[in-house]
Amino acid sequence: MNRFTYKKKIEFKKRNVILMIFIMIIISIIIVFNFINKRVTPLFLDLAESETEKLATLIINDAVGKQVSDGLDSSLLYNINKDSKGNVSSIDFNSITVNKLLTIITSSIELNLKYLEEGRIDLLNVPDSVLISYDKKDLKKGIIYKIPSGAVFNNTILSNIGPKVPVRLNLVGSITSNIKAKTTNYGINNALVEVYVDIKVTLEVILPYTKRKTSVESSIPIALKMIQGSVPSYYSGANTNPSISIPIE
Repeated sequence: MNRFTYKKKIEFKKRNVILMIFIMIIISIIIVFNFINKRVTPLFLDLAESETEKLATLIINDAVGKQVSDGLDSSLLYNINKDSKGNVSSIDFNSITVNKLLTIITSSIELNLKYLEEGRIDLLNVPDSVLISYDKKDLKKGIIYKIPSGAVFNNTILSNIGPKVPVRLNLVGSITSNIKAKTTNYGINNALVEVYVDIKVTLEVILPYTKRKTSVESSIPIALKMIQGSVPSYYSGANTNPSISIPIE
């Protein structure tokens, strides 16, 4: 075997080794991406969705709570109608008062979620207690939460290791608000009427490489009324609850 032939064989072996290494790298990348797609991405999206829903619920509850704490006169929400004998015949929602209340609540939620999305936390109309467990530096960047990469191992010791994945939210669709009443018998010829505000918000949970839509629903009590005397067998407002929907650009 001459020197030229030996050199050719060495070069051929080197090319084969390089080719094998390249193929192994490609296979490894495919395995890693497959693992991320099947295991990591769904897990991170679930964690991100949970944190997003938690924060959105805090903002929703705060918006409704403020209206109640600001001296909401619950007696203005509905009209109690009586017959000639003075017995309660029906209960109607006061559409003007209810629609005004729902508009204020919905607008407050919309603004606060938009400010949160844009990182303008100085404009948030929420108490510090709502955001006490969140990093304000991250919030100013529009990041509501950071998921440690170690969470993928589902192990307490490893859960906080590795780089952190930022989670953002985006308000999409529309915020809908609705009011409903629930009545229960209380004692003899008495009824307890509870008035609730139902809120539904559609959000988009955003990770650096994927996103998912989620809906946050909350039902918050705002008024409690005891009705004495004969109780009506129906509530005329039960099937005609006012509803407010504000479209989001």
